Amino acid sequence: MRRAAAAGRMTEQVGPFLATFSPESANPYLNYAIPDDGARPSSSDVAALTDSYARRDLLPRVEFMAETAPEAEQALLTAGWSVERRIPVLLCPPGAAIAVPPPTGVELVVPDTDEEIHGMLVAQFEAFGEPADVPDSEVAKTRARLRAGGFAVLARDAETGVPAGGGVAEAIDGGTTEVAGIGVREPYRRRGIGAAVTAFLTAAVHDAGARTVFLTPAGVTEQRMYERTGYTPAGDMLHLSDG
Repeated sequence: MRRAAAAGRMTEQVGPFLATFSPESANPYLNYAIPDDGARPSSSDVAALTDSYARRDLLPRVEFMAETAPEAEQALLTAGWSVERRIPVLLCPPGAAIAVPPPTGVELVVPDTDEEIHGMLVAQFEAFGEPADVPDSEVAKTRARLRAGGFAVLARDAETGVPAGGGVAEAIDGGTTEVAGIGVREPYRRRGIGAAVTAFLTAAVHDAGARTVFLTPAGVTEQRMYERTGYTPAGDMLHLSDG
């Protein structure tokens, strides 16, 4: 997870925290720190971490597996930080994945052209409530991630080619990768497209040699969907912030 967070971002070691910063976005989910395993941060460590984000006009945040650094949670809470959410981390080891075909009338393709990448991004942006006016720079960044070993899939209407949804997975690093960004546009929901996209990506990364494949669901409904494709809970992810 630390390697995945550092990919494509600026990093700084702040006491027992690996702080990561996105050079092109203030999105809090792209700017966060991860404590070292067994971290026991002092009050000055937490203050330094807070300052490292505040001086960049970013929300100070951390994301980590709760059991890897239990004392870090208490140190942050004592300093006035608060828990944003505690969510399960789901794993799908090789051999556990369950194939889920797309529904009739929907096809899954690996985006190759700029048009296909743009369509995938539009579907993802819309699914997550972000402006669907995707700039060319986002298409270029996605293409660069794919060339660097990342994975992606576009779900689209088989007849019209209209984008319905999409998802991505990080480049495999040390046998580990994260499946993320699974999103389906409102008119196409409740048809099994999200599960099909998840299953497609999971099979792709397993075939490419990934041994540890993980994701974090946004809620109970999403967790149930992922469990349909072979994922099972393996601990809790903790998000805290100072703000």
